[in-house]
Amino acid sequence: MRAGHLPRLTRRPSDRARIRFRERSDVSDLRVVINGAGGRMGQELLRAVLNGEGLSLAGALEHSTSGHLGEDAGVLAGLKPAGVTIESDAAATLNGTDVVIDFSTPASSVRLAERLAEAGIAIVIGTTGFSAAENAAIEAAARRTVVVKSGNMSLGVNMLAALTRQAAAALGIEFDIEIVEMHHARKVDAPSGTALLLGEAAAEGRGIHLPDWTAKARDGVTGPRRPGDIGFASLRGGSVVGEHAVIFAGPSERVELVHKAESRTIFANGALTAARWAKGREPGLYSMVDVLGLAG
Repeated sequence: MRAGHLPRLTRRPSDRARIRFRERSDVSDLRVVINGAGGRMGQELLRAVLNGEGLSLAGALEHSTSGHLGEDAGVLAGLKPAGVTIESDAAATLNGTDVVIDFSTPASSVRLAERLAEAGIAIVIGTTGFSAAENAAIEAAARRTVVVKSGNMSLGVNMLAALTRQAAAALGIEFDIEIVEMHHARKVDAPSGTALLLGEAAAEGRGIHLPDWTAKARDGVTGPRRPGDIGFASLRGGSVVGEHAVIFAGPSERVELVHKAESRTIFANGALTAARWAKGREPGLYSMVDVLGLAG
């Protein structure tokens, strides 16, 4: 391994696991539980599951103080009644579940991952804003069950990350890297999980450790830009779903890679793709790179 190179946290499944996945996929609908069902992404996921083929909504979870407890999940999502109520007790919904999709909070995601590891149930995590300790807890859970975790579930963003990795490897250090992102006014973490995903991709392309080469705040007289840094700028306002640009600024020229999310549907569809992929896999920590076959 190159000095300072970021190790991959994902595991490659065996051929036997792939065969088992194909065999089991044809047996019945994928039974899915949504954690964080009352949020905007949670409701988007409810609609995607209830309208999707080969999917069955096995449960919908919210925190114990949520105002949505007891509501029908279908009605909450703006659809006809689904016969599934929003619950706070995971134990009441996990029996027979194939996979849980989680867009909630870091603390909730960690607790759920640890519980699912004990039960051997797969989890797809779209939550962002984890601390180092929380990431370590999820890695520990992944030793006992399948965990697919990504700062962004969309196909387009993960393709952007792959292109960022390639561009960072090809362009020399004379090209400064800046990542600019904008989200809606209610987003609570910055930089976003997607921005950090792109930063990790750029760092991997250059063979460096991102935390050692990160510039997240500039204010006042900062002095000249440190060569090799990967800069982040976070904008917040309105109802923006998500916009990300990776800028490679070199001598007399600039390369910009851009992705603009126009609907949360892309994240829900990506999460369901990950959920289908996760069924029957061997325990391990995977990412959308694995799900979409973008490794290489």
